[in-house]
Amino acid sequence: MRIMAVFAHPDDEIGCIGTLAKHAARGDEVLLVWTTLGELASQFGDAPHGEVTRVRREHGAWVAKRIGAGFHFFDMGDSRMTGGRSEALQLARLYARFRPNAVITWSDDHPHPDHRMTAKIAFDAITLARIPKIVNEAGSSAPIPPAPDLGDAAPESGQDVAQLEAWREPVRLYQYHAPASPYPEMFVDTTDTVDVAADVAAYYQAFYKWAWTPEQYRETRAQLGRLAGVKFAERFNVRGSHLRAREYLD
Repeated sequence: MRIMAVFAHPDDEIGCIGTLAKHAARGDEVLLVWTTLGELASQFGDAPHGEVTRVRREHGAWVAKRIGAGFHFFDMGDSRMTGGRSEALQLARLYARFRPNAVITWSDDHPHPDHRMTAKIAFDAITLARIPKIVNEAGSSAPIPPAPDLGDAAPESGQDVAQLEAWREPVRLYQYHAPASPYPEMFVDTTDTVDVAADVAAYYQAFYKWAWTPEQYRETRAQLGRLAGVKFAERFNVRGSHLRAREYLD
């Protein structure tokens, strides 16, 4: 199974990091994707964009290594995302490259515009990636960043990306739980990976100097676990797809 987590800023992935770590530990391919570098974070002050890029890539590399995943950054502009076609097309080309079976992203109604726009393009890209003439079209106004090395030669230009095959298999879209979501909810038991997830939360907490502590992180996961009948859990909505049949009600 191949799972892609698509978020706007480094640290957004904390809400599903236990789930991603659990899949990676099972041997599934996991790719962390951020649509921006989160360069407007106040911790960077007036640091030049190049320095922010370096630090953010270090963050992504550390988290990916800690959970056993790959990672990729786009640079769509912190708090500048529009949710437009050019952004969705960049992501669709990455879908065609990685060929995910499942995508995890933000909810549709989050207050931060980048979070909403990332959720939008994550959903739109599923359809765009299915159409050969779209994933291979030339002349897009949006630059195509180099794709991550996924085991063979990574494309480095729009011409190389034109060799992609469309990804037409079903993709299940999971979103962070939102109380007002019309989509069914589900839980993942993250008891086995809560320590890894807490490490990632602590890593970001040390950088951002959050008042929110790793201990509080564990308690939020324990609260979700109590709802789901396990020790620790993470919670999602499943968009546009029926849940699988069960043998019996539980």
